[in-house]
Amino acid sequence: MALFGTDGVRGLANSDLTAELALDLAVAAAHILGEAGAFSGHRPRAIVGQDSRASGEFLEAAVVAGLASAGVDVYRVGVLPTPAIAHLVAESGADLGVMISASHNPMPDNGIKFFAKGGGKLDDTLEAAIEARLGESWERPTGRNVGRVIDDQSASERYLFHLLSSLATNLKGLKVVVDCANGAASDVAPTAYHRAGAKVTSISNRPDGWNINDGCGSTHMENLIAKVKEVGADIGIAHDGDADRCLAVDANGEVVDGDFIMAILATHLKVSTVVGTVMSNLGFVKAMEANGIKVVKTSVGDRYVLENMLANNHILGGEQSGHIILREHANTGDGVLTALQLMQVMASTGKSLAELAGVMKRFPQVLINVKDVNKSKLESSTKIADAISASEAKLGDKGRILVRASGTEALVRVMVEAESEKEAQEQASALAEIVRLELK
Repeated sequence: MALFGTDGVRGLANSDLTAELALDLAVAAAHILGEAGAFSGHRPRAIVGQDSRASGEFLEAAVVAGLASAGVDVYRVGVLPTPAIAHLVAESGADLGVMISASHNPMPDNGIKFFAKGGGKLDDTLEAAIEARLGESWERPTGRNVGRVIDDQSASERYLFHLLSSLATNLKGLKVVVDCANGAASDVAPTAYHRAGAKVTSISNRPDGWNINDGCGSTHMENLIAKVKEVGADIGIAHDGDADRCLAVDANGEVVDGDFIMAILATHLKVSTVVGTVMSNLGFVKAMEANGIKVVKTSVGDRYVLENMLANNHILGGEQSGHIILREHANTGDGVLTALQLMQVMASTGKSLAELAGVMKRFPQVLINVKDVNKSKLESSTKIADAISASEAKLGDKGRILVRASGTEALVRVMVEAESEKEAQEQASALAEIVRLELK
């Protein structure tokens, strides 16, 4: 089974993802990138950050030790969003970035994401090479050749400067509630929105090492919805644990997901093409077509969205989950940047979020996560394939079905879109039961 998923290495911290594994991954990454010419004969530098999980403390120590022992100078930036690490790698000219986070996963999990020079995520070939070299014997540098470890105190301010530099409109007059998921954005998100001119109310912004994503953030919107209504805010913003995604809530408490956000930004920016994924809502696709905008679909994962954007010079792409890439400003999904750009559209047009979200009508979508199954058998099951074909024939062009193995969790996702919630639920439930029986 491959160690790397669609977004780095993840697992139960100190069980699947141990300090020993983190150290070995860091050493192997330094060797592979060095051999690939990423260090170009100079003393390499790495940026290392983490989200607010308690396990990130020992995992960071292991990653830093591995890199420094391999001759890499390490700049520790502390608790910052994943996109901050990507930006800081590019901005500083560093050779490597490492983010220790399991994003929206529960607190006991953790993960390690690598960024190459320039701030892009490593491609599949490099990840496979790193995995193949774990635990190998190697000649260790000594004396002045070992890496140094530096605490970078200016990293947060440099990231905030980057975020605020993306704005052309002051957000004065906008009232925003931000749910920081007790995660990596707990300091920078409220600060960024305040400095941009908005009146900010923050919730779930007091991380204690254990409360990240715990009944809050982009996977638990109920607290944000209640607070938006309570304080009469214009918009609510929900981040996940590492703040690479952004979901929104309008003044009425209605959720505005990544598809709506992309639709708003695409029409405002007047792009010709937007890059989505196979999970993009059918309503989003139809709305873009109605506005003369082509939708290109990739596999799930913002790395695949970015690959397509780079290959075809597109400037906007993202996922329904709220990973939005605005390539004029960043090379990875950035939840805080996305929120600032969304609020800028509100401020510059004078329209409410509900009015802007009217650009598309969401098709009812039912997503069932089928757990405790052998997801590796999914592709070879003819019974599941036949069931999917039968459901697709019944829905025709008024619905859509997607059954896929999760790249980050041990489950299979069954997604059905249809004109009515009832039909979507019926088809999804039937398919999920077949998946459960076939893959148990």
